[in-house]
Amino acid sequence: MNAWIEIPREDTAGPELKSALAQAQTPHGTVDNVMRVHGLRPATMVGHVELYRAVLHNDANTLPVWLQETIGSYVAHLNGCAYSYANHWANARHKIADDERADRIERGFKSGTFDDVLDAACGALLNYAEKLTRRPAMMIESDVAVLRSHGWDDGQILEANQIIAYFAYVTRHLNGLGVTTAGDVIGYYADREGCDM
Repeated sequence: MNAWIEIPREDTAGPELKSALAQAQTPHGTVDNVMRVHGLRPATMVGHVELYRAVLHNDANTLPVWLQETIGSYVAHLNGCAYSYANHWANARHKIADDERADRIERGFKSGTFDDVLDAACGALLNYAEKLTRRPAMMIESDVAVLRSHGWDDGQILEANQIIAYFAYVTRHLNGLGVTTAGDVIGYYADREGCDM
């Protein structure tokens, strides 16, 4: 079983679900469990797909892709979401393209410090992610001012904020329904060598 609730079969799907599944298809030609679990309410699948792509796969984003995926992975780690962590850390590792550096960043997830592997600007974004994830009611204006002082513009701060907020949503969605990666292709970039998206 891939989740604690029913996931409708694709071969018996009605028109609304078939349309939603078509929109949710990955570059691998599959539909991941994170989307399939919406099957009883296809409208939420469509909304989830649109939000996911706007937050993480939009050409207007200017944060480096490796950093977007690292921020998402850190939030998944903080929220104890094995599903999101498996997928997005695979993506981040692929984009980092340096196993030793990726290992050091991953150790930073556990210790909460990134001084030995990230520059101050990237570290500030991860500190912002940690606070917003764990203590959202404690956020203050100076948290954003710190990011500006490290050279991030307001659009990039918004991008980071939306990644953090998206992963707050999706980790609760997945953990709350017991969704597993069984049957999924792990990582957006899996088997897509030479394709820099």
